[in-house]
Formats: sequence, structure tokens, C-alpha cells
Amino acid sequence: MGAQNGKDLLVKVDMDGSGTFQTIAGLRATRISFNAESVDVTSLESQGGWRELLAGAGMRSASISGSGVFKDASTDERARQIFFDSAIPDFQVIIPDFGQVQGPFQVTSLDYSGSHNGEATYEISLASAGQLTFTAL
Repeated sequence: MGAQNGKDLLVKVDMDGSGTFQTIAGLRATRISFNAESVDVTSLESQGGWRELLAGAGMRSASISGSGVFKDASTDERARQIFFDSAIPDFQVIIPDFGQVQGPFQVTSLDYSGSHNGEATYEISLASAGQLTFTAL
């Protein structure tokens, strides 16, 4: 697999709960992180004193963050409404030449900023709120 364009890493939101996904407008930078907690089951009987972890245990989570130019598009309005309603809709993240991650996420922060001689920008952060699915591309 060769190098990929960063602009091809897309974050999409279910616009109305029907499975109609649309790319969030204006994003310039996106990031998805996967995390897994380990469960330590090391005991005096552990071979050589090495730590042992319990397979399949612990909590898994994912977080999405992005920043971009405020466009006041329908996806901007949807993200704002999700935040103020404390809703947990499905999102999709398209990772080029890798796959698609989909599932429920909560908007945990939504920041807007701007300077006198610059564009209005925003930052968004999301936290997984249930089981995610992965589909290879």
C-alpha cells in the first residue's frame, strides 16, 4: 500500500437517523484513535515473572477529532444539534485503502474560533458510545 492523501480520511454523520451519511463540511484535519484497556492477571505463578494479560477483557473505545473551516452547511447544523440534544447518532470514518469504521458516537466538544483577519474555524471531538463495526475496503 502506498502513501494516501490525508483529505481522503473522511468523517461522515448520519443526517437523519435513516443511514444517510454525509461528509462533515469544511474539515481540514481529522484523526481517529482506537484504545483498549488491558486486564492484568499476573500472579506468583506467571512464567519468569512476566506480566500476563487476560485476552478479550477490558474496555475498548475510539475517539474522533477534526478541525476545519466553518461553512454553515447542513452538516454543521447537524453537528450542533447533536451536541445540544446530547444525541448519539451513527458516524462513519473512511480510512483510505484500509476500511470503514461505523457506529454510535457522542459529540463531546464543539469549538468555534476566528480572528479579525482570518476565517472562522471549528474543532469537533467525538467519543464512541457503543459497538463499532469495521468493514475492509
